Amino acid sequence: MNTLSLVHHYLEQFIQPGNFVIDATAGNGRDTVFLCGLVGGEGRVLALDIQEQAVKNTKKRLADTGWEQTGEVVLDSHANMARYAQPGTVDCIVFNLGWLPGGDHTIFTHAESTIAAIEAGLTLLRAGGLMCISIYYGGESGYAERDTLLEYFRTVDPKQYTVLVTQFANRTGDPPIPAFILKAT
Repeated sequence: MNTLSLVHHYLEQFIQPGNFVIDATAGNGRDTVFLCGLVGGEGRVLALDIQEQAVKNTKKRLADTGWEQTGEVVLDSHANMARYAQPGTVDCIVFNLGWLPGGDHTIFTHAESTIAAIEAGLTLLRAGGLMCISIYYGGESGYAERDTLLEYFRTVDPKQYTVLVTQFANRTGDPPIPAFILKAT
């Protein structure tokens, strides 16, 4: 099991057909397509990314898999997701932090915009909604975002949200850290 399979397993248990889901970091579109498969034709997936290549890759993947009517891709920062959804309307928000796989590793997520995105996302989530954040770190992006996020999670209001941070204790190197935020019902 790795971070991706753990998060996907949890998402499969949570997301229902007809849900509205945000892929806050579209990347190459693999998660966007996966999420479209979970929400089905009646649902909606909004994907955001700051890199034109990521938007292009995601749109192509949606078209190639027949999900272009369910998934929408926007060239914008995840910090601006509130421009595209109303408070309390989103069932799930997914983040894969770090850099675009196969892309320029000098372009990566930063704690400031990620925290702004998380805070915006928390207002967009419906009661009982879920946010999944996979923190990829090390290499070019360093550890600053990871460390800042781990401290930030401790400040999230425990009366409104449950924050679960998991770690692979027996993995070497810099294994990604999956975090889950569940909004109270």
